[in-house]
Amino acid sequence: MREVYQEQLGMLTDVLASMSAMVGTAMERATKSLLEADLTLAEQVIDEDALVDEARSRAEEYAFGLLALQAPVAGDLRSVIATIHAAEDMERMGDLALHVAKAARRRHPNAVLPDDVSAYFAEMGRIAVKLANQVSTVIRTHDVEAARLLEEIDDEMDDLHRHLFTVLMSPDWEHGVATAVDVTLLGRFYERFADHAVAVARRVEFIVTGKMPSR
Repeated sequence: MREVYQEQLGMLTDVLASMSAMVGTAMERATKSLLEADLTLAEQVIDEDALVDEARSRAEEYAFGLLALQAPVAGDLRSVIATIHAAEDMERMGDLALHVAKAARRRHPNAVLPDDVSAYFAEMGRIAVKLANQVSTVIRTHDVEAARLLEEIDDEMDDLHRHLFTVLMSPDWEHGVATAVDVTLLGRFYERFADHAVAVARRVEFIVTGKMPSR
């Protein structure tokens, strides 16, 4: 019975790690579509979001199966419940990449971003992908130190997000209210993507230590 449980838990881990890779790829493509007004890439992200949703459903199916059939206790139960929440976080990460892609599609063939802020989003996109990749590693290894490293990477995203507002609030801003609204929303999507990545890492730390990080 224990061997069956471990096998099923391994399948759940594989699905979660795969989800992290999927949302990282989605945000990478969405960022490129945003920066280059690439409609093909935007459509690809939009179409493939359903795959992330299916992966979450599969993760929940495995998790509920473990709860119903294996009757896990203590640390085992903690692992299953935490992974259910982690799958939800990663689905939200996929949704945020989807929002970026939809913004690129909505403004096509025009660019969404003025040159003043393009470099910010190129860097935020890079950090978002780095976070997703780090999450995948953390899920597979249960490395607490690697999980805590995501907090530092998230700080980089937060700094960029704050600096972005200095550009928007500058008296030199000349791109109008509509563009400012687009930039504000897009910046928020990247910041939230990072927050959800950190939430997944904290859940892994909870699985390992039994304590949810308070920071």
